[in-house]
Amino acid sequence: MSDGDLIGGIDVGGTKIEARLFGGRDAAPLAITRLSTPQTPDAVVAAILDRIGWLDAAAGAAIPVGLALPGVPDPGSGTVFAANVALGSTPIGPVLSDRAGRRVPILNDGTAFALSEARGGAGTDIPVVLGLVLGTGLGGGVAVEGRRLPPHAGHGLEIGHAAIPATAAARHRLPLRECPCGRIGCLERYVSGRALPWLCGHVTGADAVSDAGLEAWADILAEGLMPVLFALDPGVVVLGGGLSELPGAAQHLERALARHRLGPAALPRLRLARFGATSGARGAALAARDAAC
Repeated sequence: MSDGDLIGGIDVGGTKIEARLFGGRDAAPLAITRLSTPQTPDAVVAAILDRIGWLDAAAGAAIPVGLALPGVPDPGSGTVFAANVALGSTPIGPVLSDRAGRRVPILNDGTAFALSEARGGAGTDIPVVLGLVLGTGLGGGVAVEGRRLPPHAGHGLEIGHAAIPATAAARHRLPLRECPCGRIGCLERYVSGRALPWLCGHVTGADAVSDAGLEAWADILAEGLMPVLFALDPGVVVLGGGLSELPGAAQHLERALARHRLGPAALPRLRLARFGATSGARGAALAARDAAC
């Protein structure tokens, strides 16, 4: 395999930074390294640059590298608003490109996930793919004809920070909960992996994940997704993140979507991610390859 076949992706989360080397036209994973996410902007930048250096060393040459982040990138300034990663006002895009000596594309992690699954993953050959990451938070992204949307749409699908539907809140007698993003009543405060024990406790009186808790979780999430499904009409929704792997979770969500759909409107197929936890870094690497072509 030549150096030209190698690409790198870095997935930055609230707890860890993961760098992966990929090879070949199918972007198969080859090597991985992880470290804890630092808690200051300068340290985060330094850690990302260190991982770019690791990728170059593993490849034996400077290679295209992309970055996936849980937040809202501003293509104009290069800053990223991220509730769970300490970036502050650092123009991380220009800083990384300058210090790494090459352009480093920055994607919302949901966008990176959707792009990866649309190209060789569970959404292959589907015109519109909606990727939904059900993890510590709730996010997603869209890929159309195997490509991400233009850079001005680089914030991905921050569905987790849309407000919970009032009807769902009333139906389950839910209080308005504060979110680290500064808003109140964000959907992810009720249906993310971090929120699920709280929701189960609210529904059943016990924090343990239960069938009744999952049914309420699916009902709230399905209603929250309806505006997105109406607007995008995806052929498939690819599910990723730890919650997607819970026994029965996908089935509960499928039934809840059927209950909330509008008349005879077609529903997308639900599929589990093919690349799983690899998809964020893989999508960032594919975006870097696209940018280098």
